Amino acid sequence: MSKKILLISQNFYPEIGSAGNRMKNIYIMLKKEGYEIDVLTTDPTYPNRKFYEDPSFWDDQQLNETRDVTRVKIRNRKYSRSFMNRLLYYLEMAVKMIGIVLGRSEKYDYVYTTSPPIFVAAVGLIAKIRFKAKLILEIRDLWPDSLKGVGVFNYPFIIGLFRKIEKVLYKRADEIIVNSKGFISHIENQQPGIAKKITYIPNGARTHEVMPLSYHADDFRAIYAGNLGLAQDNEILLLLAEKLKSREVKLTIMGYGYHSQHLKNEIKARNLDNVSFVHPVTRAECFEIIAAHQVGIVTLMDKEVFKTVLPGKIIDYMTCGLPIIGSVDGFSKDVIEANETGFVSKTKQAGELVGYVDKLLGDPLLQKRLSRNAQQYVKRNFLWENNIHSLTDIMEKQEERAASKLRKVEL
Repeated sequence: MSKKILLISQNFYPEIGSAGNRMKNIYIMLKKEGYEIDVLTTDPTYPNRKFYEDPSFWDDQQLNETRDVTRVKIRNRKYSRSFMNRLLYYLEMAVKMIGIVLGRSEKYDYVYTTSPPIFVAAVGLIAKIRFKAKLILEIRDLWPDSLKGVGVFNYPFIIGLFRKIEKVLYKRADEIIVNSKGFISHIENQQPGIAKKITYIPNGARTHEVMPLSYHADDFRAIYAGNLGLAQDNEILLLLAEKLKSREVKLTIMGYGYHSQHLKNEIKARNLDNVSFVHPVTRAECFEIIAAHQVGIVTLMDKEVFKTVLPGKIIDYMTCGLPIIGSVDGFSKDVIEANETGFVSKTKQAGELVGYVDKLLGDPLLQKRLSRNAQQYVKRNFLWENNIHSLTDIMEKQEERAASKLRKVEL
């Protein structure tokens, strides 16, 4: 008899971005492994609900027709720095999800819930109690630390409340999944002795997404792909664009998020005609665009909390065979440098970043070596076809423990 899972997540297909793609892959791969899985999510809104009026984003007919996905509608509040807007958005989502959970009569063996936001993880805890199920808690970002890091808000009472909820979730979860090894020490500090129920399962690619390697020494182009939000160092991206112009290197920005319009305005004001913006597209189209470039750019604000993360764009660049030039630190820096897949700025200065561009421009053999290293690392570490077994192994061990307890009771 197959086991049944309820997956609760704010982000899901067809949303762009790492979170939506991750949840889609977990859903698909668990179905292939023989699990029954229902999804409780929202209507697609990230980063802008208007994107999904374009039918090209709804490119998976099987998922379009499935009855396994339940979506809650959230009123169209502006998703911004405003603490109150965000809080109301999350509370509305949580209340509606809780209503669905309490109204269901299905039997679930596992509840798989994700954070951020912590409100959705709390819905998962209620679902664990409601269905008497095992709770698998996935941590994709250190919330509320990341909110403080980007300056969204810093209300001591609210932060303190969130930390209490965080500790309860860690304690009540049967298993904890992290998508960055950098999160493990933080969680252990919150609750000593919890390491035994933490499993690292990174974001990743599917085998068919690994792009053929290609080199264009005569047309060297850089790309920034992904969020232009509060966590990214957008100023260094502007300064890099200016320096690339003097070298006649084109920069493609395939971005979205809070600072995207500001960045477009600055590019125009500074007359950076070497920069072109690409409207967000489907994941398949995104990979084709990335693969047509020779280097991928990644930036993060210089805050302690961001030293723990591994941005999805790093994995996407590697999947497409692009050497990486980054202004990052911590776990991201370790991955890039230890596996020789690119260069990381020590000074967090645009001058150092463009120096690495010059290095690649002048050494095609180096570019090829870094490209091969990147794809080999993806194939070893970041393929969902392999990594999904870390999750199924967790559930199988839970079943073995339950069966062992039952045998002891019968004896």
